[in-house]
Amino acid sequence: MNPGDRVRLTREGRTHEGVLLPSSTDEHVVLKLDGGYNVGIERAGSETEVVEADVYDIASADEDDASEVEFDEDLPTVALISTGGTIASTVDYRTGAVTAQFDAEDVLRAVPELAGRANYRGRVVANILSENMTPDIWQDLAHAVHEEIEAGADGVVVMHGTDTMQFSASALAFMLDTPVPVVFTGSQRSADRPSSDNVMNAVCAVEAAKSDCAEIMVCMHATDSDDRCALHRGTRVRKNHTSRRDAFETVGARPLGWVDYDAEEVTFRREYHERDATDLAIAPDLETDVELVKFTPGTSEAVLDAVAGSAGLVVEGTGLGHVHTDWIPRIRELIEDGTTVAMTSQCLGGRVCDRVYDTGRDLLDAGVIETEDTLPGTAKVKLMWALANTDDPEETMRTPVAGECSERSVPLENAPEGRP
Repeated sequence: MNPGDRVRLTREGRTHEGVLLPSSTDEHVVLKLDGGYNVGIERAGSETEVVEADVYDIASADEDDASEVEFDEDLPTVALISTGGTIASTVDYRTGAVTAQFDAEDVLRAVPELAGRANYRGRVVANILSENMTPDIWQDLAHAVHEEIEAGADGVVVMHGTDTMQFSASALAFMLDTPVPVVFTGSQRSADRPSSDNVMNAVCAVEAAKSDCAEIMVCMHATDSDDRCALHRGTRVRKNHTSRRDAFETVGARPLGWVDYDAEEVTFRREYHERDATDLAIAPDLETDVELVKFTPGTSEAVLDAVAGSAGLVVEGTGLGHVHTDWIPRIRELIEDGTTVAMTSQCLGGRVCDRVYDTGRDLLDAGVIETEDTLPGTAKVKLMWALANTDDPEETMRTPVAGECSERSVPLENAPEGRP
C-alpha cells in the first residue's frame, strides 16, 4: 500500500477505513478518516486491506523521496504562503510532536484533499508561533503576496497561526491592493487531534482563492461541524473563542460568504471587490511606534506615561469611547507633544461617538480622533499604516480604507443558521 490509497485496517477487533497518509515513523500507519479526522495505528498486529489504490496522487513521506506537483494548464494557480502554524503539518504518533511543513509538496502530503483543485506554488515567509508575529514580518508577507500575484498566481492562501491572524489580515488589507483573492486560514486544533480542522479549512481556503472575491479574507469553520467555512473580511474579523473550531466571527455584519465543504461551492451574501477590478499595488511602510491601551475602571492615568512620546496611540475606551475624566489632561499633553491618539470602543457592536456626553466632548476638544466602528486591533494596525503612508492620518482614521469601518451603523441583518 502507498500514501493516497484507500485502505481498511483492523487491529484488536477495531476496523478503520480511510486514505493512507505519510507517517513520520515506520511503526505507525496514519489514516485520514471520512469524517476528516486523522488516526494513528500501530502496524504491529494490524491487518490491512487496500480498498482502492491511488485515490489521491501524493508521494511518499520519506525525506529522500521528493514529490512533484504536476502542472495542469486547465487549473488555476494558487500560491501557498506559510508563516507557521499547524494547518500543514505532519504528526509523529509515537511522540505526539507536530512538525510544521511548508512547501507545496508538503502541504499536499498533509492535506491530500487539495490535489486536483489547483496548481500550487509553495513559499515560506516565516516559521513562527503566531504570538511571535511582528510588523516586519507583515511587511515581508505583503511583499511575498505581491510577488506571487505579479508572477501570475490566480489566488493566494496564507497559512497562519490563529491567535494573531486577524492582525495580519488587517495589515495586508491596508498594505495591498489586490486583483485576486488573498485568503488567510489556519487550524484551531493541530493535526494530531481527532477533531483537527486543518483539512476542511485548507480545502475551503483554496476554493475561496479561486473565487471572484478579490479581497483579503479569513477562511475558518463557520460552525463546529465539518459542513462549511465562513469567509470574513480581513479588517472586520475577530477571534472570539480560544479553542472552538468556529472561533472566528465577523463583527457587526454577516460574513462576506461561505464555502460549502461537501458541495465545493463558494457563495457570497454581501458586496465585495471583484476579481481583476483593482490594479495590483503595495504600500508596505508602517510606523511601528504605535500602542494600544485599554481603559478599565480604576486604571490610573499614569499608564499613559509608558506610551509618552509614541508616534501613535489607540485607546480602547468604554461605550461610545470614554475614559475617566482624570485621563483627559494627560491625553491632551500626549497630543500636544505630537502623539496621534485615536479612540475605539470595547463594545463589539456600534460605533464611537464622543459628541453625546461631556467626557466625549472633552476628548474631542483635546484632539482625540474618533475611529467610527473600527475594531481596536484593526485600528492599531490602520494607524501604523496611516502614519507611514498618508498625508492626513487623522482624516484617514475616520474614513473607510479597506472595509474596516462603515459610513453609518445599520441594524445587523438576520444571519443564516449557525453562529456567523
